[in-house]
Amino acid sequence: MPTKTVTVGSSVGLHARPAQLIAEAAEALDAEVLIGLPGDDGVDASSSLMIMTLGAGPGDEVVVSSDDQAALDTIAALVEKDLDAS
Repeated sequence: MPTKTVTVGSSVGLHARPAQLIAEAAEALDAEVLIGLPGDDGVDASSSLMIMTLGAGPGDEVVVSSDDQAALDTIAALVEKDLDAS
């Protein structure tokens, strides 16, 4: 499965609001997308609760993976954004 390592851009990390926005976007895609910490198994990107269990903070690296390159790129781009910005 193709992967991309990205840096968490949100100032609060992958916590409530960023996790929810990522999960909503992943749910809308017609592809399985996983997010995980380097070296660990990924979790379902369409579950905000699973994303929050990663405990990824601002500036941490996470690995996004999917067999669908467009879905991978979409979710990776969201992880890199500061989704908690007003």
